[in-house]
Amino acid sequence: MLTLKEKKIRRIAILFIFPALLFFLLLNAYPLVQVLWDSFQEKNLLNKAVTGFAGLANYIEVLNAEYFWTALRNTFIWTTLSVAGEFVLGLISAIALNQRVKGRTLFRGIIIIPWVVPIVIAGMTWTWMLTPDYGIINIWMVKLGIIDKPYYWLGEINTALLTVVFVNIWRSFPFFTITLLGALQSVSRDTLEAAAIDGAGVRRRFWHIVLPQLKTVSLTLIFIHLIWTAVNFDFIWVMTEGGPLYSSETLPIMIYRYAMQEYNFGLASALASMMLAFMVLVFVLNYYNSTRKNRG
Repeated sequence: MLTLKEKKIRRIAILFIFPALLFFLLLNAYPLVQVLWDSFQEKNLLNKAVTGFAGLANYIEVLNAEYFWTALRNTFIWTTLSVAGEFVLGLISAIALNQRVKGRTLFRGIIIIPWVVPIVIAGMTWTWMLTPDYGIINIWMVKLGIIDKPYYWLGEINTALLTVVFVNIWRSFPFFTITLLGALQSVSRDTLEAAAIDGAGVRRRFWHIVLPQLKTVSLTLIFIHLIWTAVNFDFIWVMTEGGPLYSSETLPIMIYRYAMQEYNFGLASALASMMLAFMVLVFVLNYYNSTRKNRG
C-alpha cells in the first residue's frame, strides 16, 4: 500500500506529465490515427460525392499505380546510396579530424557548415550551380576537360536521381562526421599504442580495435538515417520535383502528389500507412536483433 506522501508525489508527477502527454496526443497520436482511418475511406476533395468505407481499395489502387514500383525502386536507391555515402565519407573525415594536425579545431568547425544550411537553400544553390547554361559546376568541368560541353545533370533521366543523392550526401555527412569523431575520441590511445608496439599495422589496428568500438554508434546512426532519408521529401522536390519523367520520384513525393495535387487523401493516407508499417517492421526487427545479441 502506498503511503499518503507517496500518493501525493504520484499525483504531482502525473500533473507534470499531463501537458507532455496531451501535446503528444494532439500532435502525433491523433494525426496518425486519422491517417490510418482515412486510408480505408473514399476521401477525394475533388469528388466529394464519392464517400464512405473503401476497404482495401485504396491500397490496391496505390499498388497498381503506373509509377508506384518506379517510386519504390527510386526510394530504395535514394536511401541506400545516400546513407552509404554519408557513412563512408563521414568515417573518413572523422578519422582525418581525429589526427593531431595543426588547425584541426578550425576544420572541425568548417565541416559542420553543410549540415546547418537549410535544405531549401542548399537545394536551390546546387540547382543553380548545376544549371547547364551558367552553372559553375559545368563551367569548371568543361575547363578541366572532364566533359566536352555543359550537361543538364538534373534534367536527364539517367543522372537526376544520382545528382540529388550526391547533394544529399554533401549536406548530411557532417552529422556522421561529428558523431563518429566523438566516438573515435573515446577509443583508448593506450590500447592503440600497445597494439602498435606489438607489431599491428595501421589497417589491423583500424579493423580490429577502432572499428569494433564504433559498431554501436555506427549502427544507430545508419538506422536513424535510413528512416530519415526514406521519408525525406524536401531535397528531391526542391531540385527535381520527382522528374524528369518520374525518374527521381520517391514514395514521399508520390504521397505529396496524391494529397496536394490530386487532393485524394484516401490514396495518400494508404501509401503513408504502407510506409509507416514498413518503418515499424524495420524498427521491430532491429530492436529484436539488438536484444537477442545483448542477451547472447
